[in-house]
Amino acid sequence: MRGGIMIKPEGELKVSFGYQCNSNRDSSCEDSDEYETLPELRRNSSFSCLSGAALSANATLANTNICNGLIGAEILPSWDSPNSFRRVPSSPTLSRLDILSSSLQSSMSNLSCSPSTPDSDSYLMKSMSPPSRSEGFLNAMEVQVAGGAAGEDRVQAVCSEENGWLFCAIYDGFNGRDAADFLAGTLYETIVFYFKLLDWESSQESIKASSGLDLDGSLPYIEDDSNTINEERFLSQIYTDRDSSVDNVSKNAPCAKPKISTDSFRHGVLDSLQRALSQSENDFLYMVEQEMEDRPDLVSVGSCVLVVLLHGKDLYTLNLGDSRAVLATYGDGDFINGSERLKAIQLTDSHTVDDEGERMRVLCDHPDDPMTIVAGRVKGKLKVTRAFGVGYLKKKKLNDALMGILQVRNLMSPPYVSTQPSLNVHRISKSDCFVVVGSDGLFDFFTNDEAVKLVHSYILSNPSGDPAKFLLEQLVVRAANCAGFSMEELMNIPAGRRRKYHDDVTVIVIILGTNQRTTKASTSTSK
Repeated sequence: MRGGIMIKPEGELKVSFGYQCNSNRDSSCEDSDEYETLPELRRNSSFSCLSGAALSANATLANTNICNGLIGAEILPSWDSPNSFRRVPSSPTLSRLDILSSSLQSSMSNLSCSPSTPDSDSYLMKSMSPPSRSEGFLNAMEVQVAGGAAGEDRVQAVCSEENGWLFCAIYDGFNGRDAADFLAGTLYETIVFYFKLLDWESSQESIKASSGLDLDGSLPYIEDDSNTINEERFLSQIYTDRDSSVDNVSKNAPCAKPKISTDSFRHGVLDSLQRALSQSENDFLYMVEQEMEDRPDLVSVGSCVLVVLLHGKDLYTLNLGDSRAVLATYGDGDFINGSERLKAIQLTDSHTVDDEGERMRVLCDHPDDPMTIVAGRVKGKLKVTRAFGVGYLKKKKLNDALMGILQVRNLMSPPYVSTQPSLNVHRISKSDCFVVVGSDGLFDFFTNDEAVKLVHSYILSNPSGDPAKFLLEQLVVRAANCAGFSMEELMNIPAGRRRKYHDDVTVIVIILGTNQRTTKASTSTSK
């Protein structure tokens, strides 16, 4: 890679991939051994390319044995492609998920993962045919996928350029990689299912609306004097305090009705993401309960979750924990000639005890427990306040599976760690340049502004280079300097021991807009 620093084999990048969208059909360029040319696709996306890279610091087992080894032996290998994107059929069936747990099979039969709306979801399944698995929000005949593991981190990217959407996820595991592996093997497909359910619910709402009845058979809610149905009524409650980030439109404005419908759909997407995460959490903890007799360590295994979904010009984020999505934008000023300073805007919340708001929330949730936060950690164990898994901080019987000093003393009022995600949607504008998506290991060494500046300067000088890999290489340089080593000395320290100097780090850089960096769709193989 031009301008990059070559990492020695002992500490080589565990994951590195790139994808570049095609431009106009009449464009052409020289073939290269670095690229595998793909058929021309209809240009319909809001991103021009992305790159991902990950570097391990923790020593972990190669595969997980959870779910009788099914995830590690069958599901994850079909996802992993650490050196390139590859084409796979879209919308895989949920049959392989059905055998992971009776919890999933049961919940899919009544669709009641959202605690606030069990009656509504149950009614849907009893009275209507189930949603088709051949259609849905993430439609595509084929998709491009890439992903892999670095230490306890998992990274995934799925895109359909022809249909204008991109799904990226970073699962930052801790106390083991089983939770991150479970997410990597199941969450995307669960999200796809709930998006299909969203489409189906919307179509049923339209059918009921045409007959003048609501889903429950009652008269529809009348909004003012316009006789329009409240289209959000079929959606379950969205657990987010960030609704103001959605582009609201005045009801009195021209074409207000279609705008309200679009706004309602965005809320539905956010709700579907939350419901899918809740489903995955329920299924993982069910698995843990089934296997904790043989593997009591599973009750302490967890993961941060960061999902980024770019659909058209809407950029959705879901996060638990301290991974971040940072937008690089010029704001509302003159951004074409670069006269205004590029700004870094964090799109996600940081769920740690260091955040005053999170700290006060946790303390208020447990007013009778004076030991809620000990030594800057939840129950003295965990710095993050929201996470996937970590059942021993959520259920007493899971905590009881641990022995001795591993067990949490005085677990008075679980759960102490929340699975309620932060949700957000940002409307992409011409001012927006790129998004840096990273696990917390990246931000141990770089501020948001520093990460944005490094990526921006690299893209300007290396228009066809790999900004994610470059960012990781700069992190290694900084980590080595902080430790008083040369970069080679640091990277020759074996994984496990090297965790003393830096964490597992995963980075995805998404270049926004339609300015092409290459002239054809391609997959890039890291060398």
